[in-house]
Amino acid sequence: MLDISLQNFEADLITASMQQPVLLDIWAPWCGPCKALGPLLEKLETAYAGRFTLAKLNSDDQPEIAGQLSQMFGVRSIPFCVMFKGGQPVDGFVGALPEGEIRAFLDKHVPSAEALAAADDVQEAQALLADGDTDSAVEKLQEAVAVNPGNDAARYDYLRALLGAGRVEEARRAYEPVASKVLLDARLAAAGHWLAACEQAPQARPAEQLAAAIAANKRDFDARFELAQSHFAAQRFTQALDELLEIVMRDKTWRDQLARKTFVAILELMNKPTPAKAEAAAPKGQLELAGKAAVTPADPVVDAYRRKLSMALF
Repeated sequence: MLDISLQNFEADLITASMQQPVLLDIWAPWCGPCKALGPLLEKLETAYAGRFTLAKLNSDDQPEIAGQLSQMFGVRSIPFCVMFKGGQPVDGFVGALPEGEIRAFLDKHVPSAEALAAADDVQEAQALLADGDTDSAVEKLQEAVAVNPGNDAARYDYLRALLGAGRVEEARRAYEPVASKVLLDARLAAAGHWLAACEQAPQARPAEQLAAAIAANKRDFDARFELAQSHFAAQRFTQALDELLEIVMRDKTWRDQLARKTFVAILELMNKPTPAKAEAAAPKGQLELAGKAAVTPADPVVDAYRRKLSMALF
């Protein structure tokens, strides 16, 4: 349990909620219901075993924070509890509710023990991939997806690990349950394009034959796309982008914009992961409710190819 003030508001509430949910209990020493609710919240923090953090704010000592939150939610009484997630206040409740109702509130926002374990598996898998231990990483990601099949972020990492290791048949099985989601998730769409390239590459003509066909006819888009898919499957991403860009520059709509869609998919796969933590803190004593968005590090290669695509399209 933490006590919140202007001095630690940014670090212990806003930034901390980027990592796990933080429930802020706004109370006052003279408030009878506050005295009843406080011990119950502390009990629940223990019962939930680290799945959320309880923070407390004395409204008499910190009227600026309490007033801004009360105005935001249209609340004029205490106890008033606000749930922070991802650096933002997302929900709240007023009054000394019964334990069952508080648990129901928490369960809307707090990850289950299984989901938390799956998230740990994903983090461990990313570290293992960075160390080159692909087999162990795949096992961790497989566990995370099995625990929560709806965790598309874990499934995307799982697909990337499988395809990066050349385990195409396993990737196909992992992809099928989410194939219908590709229009809604750019990451899954990108994985689907990579999977298609890996499945088609074994039937591709030799590179020399494809190069000869392209030299004879610059508009032999089938040969050029076949060559791009071979590069894509072999993780020669920039070579694949170069071939796809040639198609886009000559015919933007070829095969229902397949070259452009594949180009975008490769850029998505080349993106660096978004950092988990916000970098900067607000100046000491300054109240800032809106958490800072994590910024993805710029990749000059990706940025350059994005510009090339824009120029080809527009």
